[in-house]
Amino acid sequence: MTVAFMASRRSQENADAPRANVVAILILLSSLATGALLTVLAGNPIPAVVMAIVGVVLMQAPRVAQQWERAVVLRLGRFVGLRGPGLFWIVPFVDTVSSWIDQRTITTSFAAEQTLTSDTVPVNVDAVLFWMVHDAQKAALEVQEYAQAVSWAAQTALRDIIGRTDLTDLLRGREKIEQELQVLIDARSNPWGVTVSSVEMRDVVIPVALQDAMSREAQAAREKQARIILGEAELAIAHSFAEAAKEYHNNPTALHLRAMNMLYEGLKEKGALMLIPSSAVESMGMGGLMGAAALQQQQLTGIDSGKT
Repeated sequence: MTVAFMASRRSQENADAPRANVVAILILLSSLATGALLTVLAGNPIPAVVMAIVGVVLMQAPRVAQQWERAVVLRLGRFVGLRGPGLFWIVPFVDTVSSWIDQRTITTSFAAEQTLTSDTVPVNVDAVLFWMVHDAQKAALEVQEYAQAVSWAAQTALRDIIGRTDLTDLLRGREKIEQELQVLIDARSNPWGVTVSSVEMRDVVIPVALQDAMSREAQAAREKQARIILGEAELAIAHSFAEAAKEYHNNPTALHLRAMNMLYEGLKEKGALMLIPSSAVESMGMGGLMGAAALQQQQLTGIDSGKT
């Protein structure tokens, strides 16, 4: 049972119970004071008793509704109108206030437990409903307990939505499901004078075994995507090498410059060692360049040794 339903039920059970207000207390005090004065003047206690009874009866006439409340007034069992907010009067023993309707926004939590999705996966879903009463007369006359009715309508709507939605859409498309829930619940509760402001899904719980399987599936998908990206990168590098080979084939000077740059990058650190295939030495004409680079490296090493 939700908090909203409990509050609504208490308001209906205590609807006709007189609420203490300043006007009723003033009427009672005035009656008692008048009775006491008449008793003193007449020397008889009967006026005091009569005025006390009159005060108790009259103090039931004034009622006060809060700014957010509407009082449903019945006269001999027949609806005569809504009263409030503020001070209003009823006829004692003839008029009754059947219920006090709260027109503020109300939150109701509801859930669907072990409900099967369209792909037969049991899930537990918790949600929160934000709603308000826009027509107090319909809420009082068209349904017995409007708060409980809204709660049950929300639960059945949630089960209907889950039953025709697969697990993937349930986990990824929450906004769409929340909109569908709002439309469905609002259509069911509008005849009761209730408007649904919004629906928010708090949590979707799936079986632990399925969580592990989904985790492994996600990991495999990430590994697959990584391999695809690596393959695409290798393909792009191969295309770049093919284009570079064409350029070097038609321009030997550029090839030699590239070879010199490779030697420089490899031998710029002292004591560095480069291993170059003999086929690369012959095809790129790197023999002379490597000899000059080795000689320069030997000279640099000899200078450093002489300094030490």
